[in-house]
Amino acid sequence: MTVFRSLKNICAQIVDDSRGRTVCSASSLSKEAGSERLNGHKIDVSREVGRSIAEKAQKKGIKKVAFDKGGYKYHGRVKALAEAARKAGLEF
Repeated sequence: MTVFRSLKNICAQIVDDSRGRTVCSASSLSKEAGSERLNGHKIDVSREVGRSIAEKAQKKGIKKVAFDKGGYKYHGRVKALAEAARKAGLEF
């Protein structure tokens, strides 16, 4: 699972390295993340993205992933996304 964050948005992807394909993804730009409903609170939106990516992975039969934080510190939004994904059942 790779994470990308910008000043306003955050996204996560689960990538199959052997095939070089994205298996599933979730983003704060998608309606599933509910950024409008959460009034743009970045930490809350990050938690929703983490929950969403974990649910999508479980639907595809993925339970365990390697976490690539992409050079970002494990703090704030990246930490919120990771903890929400773990809480939703994803192991890394």
